[in-house]
Amino acid sequence: MSKIRIALIEDHDLTRVGIRTALLQKEEIEVVGEAANAAEGLRMLKTLQPDIAIVDIGLPDKDGIELTREIKAIANGEESATKVLILTLRDNKEAVLAAFAAGADSYCMKDIKFDNLLEAVRVTYNGNAWIDPAIARIVLQQAQQNPPKQDTVSLDTINSSQNLEILDNEETIEPYTLTERELEVLQLIVEGCSNAIIAERLYITVGTVKTHVRNILNKLCADDRTQAAVRALRSGLVG
Repeated sequence: MSKIRIALIEDHDLTRVGIRTALLQKEEIEVVGEAANAAEGLRMLKTLQPDIAIVDIGLPDKDGIELTREIKAIANGEESATKVLILTLRDNKEAVLAAFAAGADSYCMKDIKFDNLLEAVRVTYNGNAWIDPAIARIVLQQAQQNPPKQDTVSLDTINSSQNLEILDNEETIEPYTLTERELEVLQLIVEGCSNAIIAERLYITVGTVKTHVRNILNKLCADDRTQAAVRALRSGLVG
């Protein structure tokens, strides 16, 4: 079985060493490189082309969100390209939305438990989005307290054609457009669950989950699970 190749881009030495030590406890994971800033990290990723880059959002020379945007620009939409898992202390809605709009595949808090980090790595590796449940709750609470408007997210914070497209195309999503089961599946997508975990929790087959996910993407006019999760969070559709 091929290992999940991971690169770490984190400027705090103790944090980086701790993550590496934790990940290397699993035989399925190989840490192929490390960098302490964005410039070194980008060069490393171009050379090593790992499966996943775990990126700190607060790098000293460049914001991790901007680095994510550059990583995705290099990938040019290839499915085999490096996936980005953002690691951060920021738990505000703007940072989360900015990260996903920049192309991040998953988003974790730095105080995440190792088992959850491992799950996030596996889910991300399999091509799905993993959103820290704590972040999902915070975003949902803010969305309920402050109904979403187009200017909710600072365009200075997220300033790219992809981000603007998300803002321009986003409309209020009515719950009745989704079935009760689809809303349940959407809630679990937002929590970062893989198809297998969704199937287990809802007592349905993985094939049925895939059908629900496909229907959800179509109804939300989303290209992938990440975009569907972002739109669900911004609209307060799930909770």
